[in-house]
Amino acid sequence: MLLLKLLVTFMSVFHSHSENNTGLHVYSPGDIIIGGLFPIHLILKRNEMPEDFFCRNYSVQMFLRTQGMIYAIEEINQRTPRLLPNITLGYDIYDTCGDVSLAIKATLQLVKNQSELQSCLLPDHINSSLPKPQTKVVIGERYSEVSTAVARILALPSVTQISYASSSEVLSKKFKFPTFFRTVPSDEFQTKAIYELVKEFNWKTVAIVGSDDEYGKYGSNRLQYIFSKSDVCVDFVEILSGDFLESSSDTNEILMDLKDKIDDSLAEAIIMFTKGTFVEAILKAVIENNMNRTWIASDSWSISAKLSTMPGIEKIGQVFGFTFKRNEVPGFRDLVRSMFNGSENDLLEYHLSHYPLCSDDPEEIIECNLSMECSDPKCLAKFVDQDESYSIYLAVQVIAEGLRRLLKCDIHSCERTEFTAFELLEEIQKVNITVNTTNLYFRDGDPSLGYDIVYWNKSKSNQGMRIEPIGEYWPNETITLPEDLSKTMKSINVTVFQCYKTCNPGEMLTKESGECCFKCKKCSAKHYSPGNGTECVLCGKHQYPSTLKDKCLNKTVDFLFWTDPASIILAVFAGLIIIIVIVFAVVIKLNCSTPVVKATGGCLCFLELLSLLFNACLIFNFPGTPRDRSCVGIPLFCFGISLSLSCILANLLQIQRSWIKKCSQSIPTVIIFSGISLSLTVSWLTIFPPGVSEDEETETILYQCRMKEQHFFFASIAYNAFLGITCLLVAFKSKQLPDLYKNASLIIVSMGLFLIVWIIFLPLFLSLKGKYKHAIGAATILISSYNILGCHLAPKCYIMLFRKELNNENAVSEYIRKHNEHKSLAVVK
Repeated sequence: MLLLKLLVTFMSVFHSHSENNTGLHVYSPGDIIIGGLFPIHLILKRNEMPEDFFCRNYSVQMFLRTQGMIYAIEEINQRTPRLLPNITLGYDIYDTCGDVSLAIKATLQLVKNQSELQSCLLPDHINSSLPKPQTKVVIGERYSEVSTAVARILALPSVTQISYASSSEVLSKKFKFPTFFRTVPSDEFQTKAIYELVKEFNWKTVAIVGSDDEYGKYGSNRLQYIFSKSDVCVDFVEILSGDFLESSSDTNEILMDLKDKIDDSLAEAIIMFTKGTFVEAILKAVIENNMNRTWIASDSWSISAKLSTMPGIEKIGQVFGFTFKRNEVPGFRDLVRSMFNGSENDLLEYHLSHYPLCSDDPEEIIECNLSMECSDPKCLAKFVDQDESYSIYLAVQVIAEGLRRLLKCDIHSCERTEFTAFELLEEIQKVNITVNTTNLYFRDGDPSLGYDIVYWNKSKSNQGMRIEPIGEYWPNETITLPEDLSKTMKSINVTVFQCYKTCNPGEMLTKESGECCFKCKKCSAKHYSPGNGTECVLCGKHQYPSTLKDKCLNKTVDFLFWTDPASIILAVFAGLIIIIVIVFAVVIKLNCSTPVVKATGGCLCFLELLSLLFNACLIFNFPGTPRDRSCVGIPLFCFGISLSLSCILANLLQIQRSWIKKCSQSIPTVIIFSGISLSLTVSWLTIFPPGVSEDEETETILYQCRMKEQHFFFASIAYNAFLGITCLLVAFKSKQLPDLYKNASLIIVSMGLFLIVWIIFLPLFLSLKGKYKHAIGAATILISSYNILGCHLAPKCYIMLFRKELNNENAVSEYIRKHNEHKSLAVVK
């Protein structure tokens, strides 16, 4: 109840205010009331207080269109035989001044007594004493922005709204505006029609001027979307703010900026998708600056008599436009010529009070224009349009047909007289009628109507421009234009607006959204172009564009060449290892039965030297052209280093047991530990054999070995690390034993260096890219081999060659005796 009281209170406040402003209200009683919302005055001016408003700029055309609605309703009432026997249609029409707030107040006034609205506010058990509702349907508003606000209100009581001019595609969304209908097509189809016109004339670049309202914003956005999917470019988009005309200084600044953009633009056509008042200001600036372009007019101004008769309008260039399918309202023009045949209504009285009849002499010649200071029937008849007036007429016919079907009327009577607004809504959705030659039905509130294409012809009129239909467009169909006109426009297009330009080699003409159409843009990294706007062409496989991008060059092959300094260094050090190994083998062979050889592992020394020789030979696998068979270096090295570590571990375990044990007892240790590594290597090479990869860079093709799977790589590295750590731990334990040749100490140093080298190598190998990646692997093999040679075998060969006094049984026995004595003294102390 509280909400209802607030609503009624608000209505009373509005009613008291509406009496103080210049917004017109025309009412005629009837059994069924049809509401009307018309911007009879075009601009609403406000003072400091929101409620202090007044309307200005009375529109003669909107006066005539409003009279057209009244005429259509009275024609239904007076038709013989009666379409709705015993039922009289009335009207309740408000002047909205094209303002959202005034339109909302007028709409609330129309629906304030709706029973459906009451049911939203009151529980079922409460009886309302409000009068029975009469307004079941509303015709209006003209502007999409205003209709959007009105539609949200009328959806609450399920009152049907039929607009005669609102074309925003947003209003097609039935889940938002379930009661909205219109007798004009949606802008979705108008934007498609504009695109078809641009395509028909073979234009390649356009500019768009829109506005920040429901009509201009969505229309401009839709156009940009359509053009972005085609080969038509958008040079620039200018969106005018809603208060564009409110501040003269800001308006002039915006107009000058827009003028400069049009002057600098290469666009072949300027599309103006905004309201007529904005277009009027723009065209005045165009005329003042003697600008001559091709314009495309949206339905809001394409047939505006005011704009087409502006002084100097013939100088602006060609104007093509789209308007709703046009037709004459039967008998209405004759009614206007008769000065409404003695009819009376508040709106007509208002008009005649401001624009009295010019003369009683029917022969007197009156200059007809929209700024006339008096009313002349002949002039008024000329301003009767065939688009919005006809759309209003269609809306009344749809309502009448819906009522006839709902009330089940024949030529004598109607079976029903009571109905709800929702019942009428459902019936209007099913209407399918033919008025004159126009077949009309609705699909989701949109009509089955198309567009007329008009042209402002300046050749047949000395003053202003005559608007003539030249073609048509039906939704989802192609455009229809005279064949000679299409040919003429295409030839004009080539000579007048040539927006193509010559590009340098390595560039092509391309478009970018929101920028000048055919700009020269450098070809991408893999393309080239000889210039002159030629399309960028993708270079062939193993090719890349030159610096100027005017031709393609063959990519150079890159890998670790034998002539590379890194390859030479690796080969030299690998060859040095081979020489050292051979020398050590000869020395050990000559001293095979001496204590120092036995302490180093005896016969295991040759196996250790063999593994180091094997590793050195693998180095020569890395440089040169990679082949699948040459990519086994890393897997085989993992086995080779494991074999060396197994020999060292066996030697350490031999020291642990006793250095005088026979050599043959260490062989099982080597077989077991190296056998595990061998099984990993064989599995690696069998299951995931490394192969050659072809990595293309900008100007090179890099060939290198690549592991298909890294699991075996990490397993082999982890196993070698395990052997190294084990050797390190056993060497620490063996350090306490008598060791004349410092075998354990040297192994501790060797294994420590081995682990450090591999800790550094692993992240480098995994992260490094390029031909030197595997050079790092080869260098690690060399360092590991030199480490074992230098710390484990080199000191023993030194004793064999230069400290022979230590290489005999007596020296060993003496060292053990002294070690035991020193140990005994330490225990006694």
